Amino acid sequence: VGLKNKLEAIAQQSHMTTKTQNAARFQVVNRIVIEELESWFFGDWEAVRAAYPRVNEGVPRKHQYRDPDAIRGGTWEALEREMKKSGYFSTGLRKLECAREVGQHMNPEQNRSASFNAFARAVNGMFAGNQA
Repeated sequence: VGLKNKLEAIAQQSHMTTKTQNAARFQVVNRIVIEELESWFFGDWEAVRAAYPRVNEGVPRKHQYRDPDAIRGGTWEALEREMKKSGYFSTGLRKLECAREVGQHMNPEQNRSASFNAFARAVNGMFAGNQA
């Protein structure tokens, strides 16, 4: 909450309207990604499988991965573990490469990550004339 409040104050000092101030007409949307981007990949495991077909299709059903935004111990570490189990990134997860590959296949409408969906709604709201 502290960081978002600071960002809101900076926008106001810059004479910009935030979505928090006016959800119908805004110029700035402040969103803070709490965990790593990789949690969004766990939210769209089909995109991961499209990029890396050998990964286990049952990963999203595992208890520790059911809520992509609540993965403990670091999401990139969890993604790396799953990738290594499937024969990918044996020397360590190459984040940028993985992001590029998985990103090509992501389907925003099917993502199960609440933080991804909040971000997507905010971005879509900006492009839709602030109707989000």
